[in-house]
This record gives sequence, C-alpha cells and structure tokens, in this order.
Amino acid sequence: MLSKVNSCAVIGLDCEPVEVELDITAGLGNITVVGLPDTAVQESKERVRSAIKNSGFSYPTTRITINLAPADIKKAGPAYDLPIAVCMLLATDQISADLKDSLFVGELALDGKLRHTNGILPITIFAREKGYKKLYIPKINEYEASLVEGIDIIPINSLLELANHLDGTKIIEPTKPHDLKDVIEENNFSIDFAHIKGQEHIKRALEIAASGGHNVLMSGPPGTGKTLLARAIPTILPKMTKEEVLEITKIYSIAGLLPSDKPLIRIRPFRTPHHSASSVSLVGGGAFPKPGEISLAHRGVLFLDELPEFPRGILENLRQPLEDGVVTIGRAQGTLTFPAKFSLVASMNPCPCGYASDPDRDCSCAPTQIIKYQKKISGPLIDRIDLHIEVPRIKFEKLSNDDLAENSTSIRERVEKAREIQQTRFKNKKIISNSEMNSQEVKEFCKIDDQTLEILKTAVSQFQLSARSYYKMLKLARTIADLEGAENIKSSHIAEALQYRPRASVV
Repeated sequence: MLSKVNSCAVIGLDCEPVEVELDITAGLGNITVVGLPDTAVQESKERVRSAIKNSGFSYPTTRITINLAPADIKKAGPAYDLPIAVCMLLATDQISADLKDSLFVGELALDGKLRHTNGILPITIFAREKGYKKLYIPKINEYEASLVEGIDIIPINSLLELANHLDGTKIIEPTKPHDLKDVIEENNFSIDFAHIKGQEHIKRALEIAASGGHNVLMSGPPGTGKTLLARAIPTILPKMTKEEVLEITKIYSIAGLLPSDKPLIRIRPFRTPHHSASSVSLVGGGAFPKPGEISLAHRGVLFLDELPEFPRGILENLRQPLEDGVVTIGRAQGTLTFPAKFSLVASMNPCPCGYASDPDRDCSCAPTQIIKYQKKISGPLIDRIDLHIEVPRIKFEKLSNDDLAENSTSIRERVEKAREIQQTRFKNKKIISNSEMNSQEVKEFCKIDDQTLEILKTAVSQFQLSARSYYKMLKLARTIADLEGAENIKSSHIAEALQYRPRASVV
C-alpha cells in the first residue's frame, strides 16, 4: 500500500519541498530508502522501527520502499523521521487522516518521543509561504516556530500523541504566535564605556563605526585596551528591528546554535573566532554547507583579535564578503549563498614584540621583522577597512582617576539617532546603513560643496587613495554628518574622516 506525506529539505538558508513516499509490497522483510539520503537519513529506518513498536503500533514485516522526492536533491539530517513514521502508520491503516495541507518535520527517539530539530524557523517560514495550513514539529521547537504568523503550529511530544491527534482522540491545540515586541528585551552587559579609562578618540571612532556599520582596525602596544574596547562595542550597537531579529535567528537556527530555553537572538551578534580557526569555520562550507563565523556575525560584529596571527590565506577569504555582504559557497551539488553583512573589528600589534609605536619602550624587532609582520595583512584587505586607529598607552594620571567617562547608554542614543536617519534615507533601498552604499548611492546621498570637493581632491592626490578608499571616505563622512544631524557633508566631516586613513607603516 502507498502513502505520501509532505516535508522539506533545508538547503542553505532556504527550503525545498520534499514528498515522502512509502510503499509496502509482498516480499522479504527489507526496508530501502532512496532519493539521495545521507547517513543520518539512512539510519532513520532503525529509529522509526523502534519508535513505532515502542509507541504500541505494529511494524510490517514485508518489503518497504521509502522515496524522498525529488530524487536530485541531497537529503541530510534526522528531520525526516517523523514524516516517514506517519507514512508508515498511514500505509498500514493504523491512522487515517487527510494530510495534503500539512507538513511534518522532526527527529524521533527510540521510545517515540520527538527531539529538537535544527532549522525550524526557516521551515516554518517556508511552510507559510507555500500555503500549508498546518506544520507538525517537536514540542521543544514550539517557541521558535511561533515567531511566524499565518500558519497553525502543532507541537508534538511523541508519535503516540500525534496519532491520537490525527484520529481525533485527543486534539492538540495550535500554538499561539508570539509578538516580537514581547520577546525583544534589553541585555545587561558586563562592560561599559564608562569604566574604560581614557582613549576618548578611540571611543569616538567606535561610535562612528557602530553608527554606520563600518570596519575598524586598532593598532597599538600590548595592554592598551584594544580587546576591551572591542568587547564594549555591543553595548553601543543599535537595537535590532523585527526583520533583523528573524533574519539572524534564521541563520542560528540552521547552524543549530539557538539557546534551548529562549530560542531567539535578541542582541546583535558579536563573534570572536580564534586565530587557529579554519577557513571553513570562518567563511562557511562543509559537505552540506553551513554558515560560518562571518554569517553568524551578520548584522553584528566579527572581532579578529591579533589579526596578523591569522593565516594570510584565511584572511584573504574575507575580501569578497566585506565587499559584497554575502558569501557564495560552490560545491559539486550546487552553489549556496549566505548573508554576511557584518562589521569587521580587528586589533593588532605594530610589530612582533608590540612596541614599535610605543614612545616609552624600545622595540626589539629588526626592520625586516616589522615589515614581514605587517605584510601578513594584504593591501587589498587593509583597503577595505574604513577606520584605522592608533591605540596609545594610557598615562598613569588617567588610570588612577576615579571619574567615570561617558557611559554606553549615552553613546548608544546618538548611534540610534544616526541609524534612524539612515533608515529614513534608505527606506526605498535594500540597504540599512551607510557602509552598504554602492558608488551610485554614494553620488546620490553624499552631496558635497566646492570647498569640500577641493579638500577631497587634495587628499586623493596626497594620500594616493584608491577608488574604493575614496568612496569609503565619503561614506564615513556621511556617517559623521549623520551623528551631527547635518543634511550635507561638510569639510569638517571630510577632515575627520581623513584622520582615520592608515599610516604608511601599517600597510
């Protein structure tokens, strides 16, 4: 007897419909799974057999064929356990229901209970967009799925509970959707700019970076607070919109990194991979491509501490995502694209010993060592960074001063006002911050007068700026103007933007 149930395959950040077909025919007791299944899908037949028997149902001893259609899409993961089990119960007349408008996903335990399944949020969005009326998922994923409105979410604890629901014995009520206004909440950060002594010009640069989504490179002797300043950046980042919350939560759902208690990303990501991280872990990939650190930092910050310690080949992988805001991963089965609109924040010492730029301590490195160390970071990567900041040693007078500096809350208020200006400016565009503007949008939104144009002309000639650097400087000046509330870019904004150009020794 033949039965069919709807499911789906998560491919990248998107989903494709999968029809699970099961046919029982006469013959020796054998079960075959076809349709490009991976090992986890192949093993589902053992989990389904035990789950059905331990739930009090009978399992056929004849020949069983399971097809996951379409056959040209690779199927991965244990999410097909539940639809296969439902197909089995339908084919053996142990349950009876019309499931044309329903979609099933979930991993089964051997006792018939359902376990947590990755990718529920994109699956729920897909089910709603494709017009399914009901989505059956594990109970543990209920909160995550309830973030999407317009579809009935049926949370299930066990296979037996599902069978009783489908037979009408004990109906499971759909989950009520959550309003994101109720779940987005403030987080208490352990770091605050008020407790960081001195470094006012560094804090100003980080405020500009947070306001426009710009990239930052901090260079200075060890112990000057580069890492502490970088870790304080999340305290001044603007609150996320509903769209950003869903977008980021979707990425973390597929990566299997959502917290089990409250599966929702409430604050902007701040990712800090170690310099021993592999290229795949940083960019994404694998046999079944998953998002890497740059995608997990989407709409947030990717912090690379001790930048020259990263292998140069791995750093070069950042060039295209920094420019395009996406990372494209090609495999024999096809090409996947993950979002990667992140702000790069990096720190480095000026030389191997760390004291080349310190006026109070002598550097023990030979000139060739310093050049070799700095050349670990390529010119094209340096050119993609908007703000280059020298972090000096803090004087004793400032360290011993008990007065608090401006706190993160005050800075964040200015950042959010600047972001509101940008949201109004780009309301008809597909971008949300100044750093995302292309050359045409720079010409449209970065208006300058004749005096400012002359300053720019001199700067391009004197500093030998590339076309990319020229446009980046205009975008940076636009953000400085937004923080000031100015409609057009002034010469003072360009002058401040020029201060953040790299010194020749850094390149």
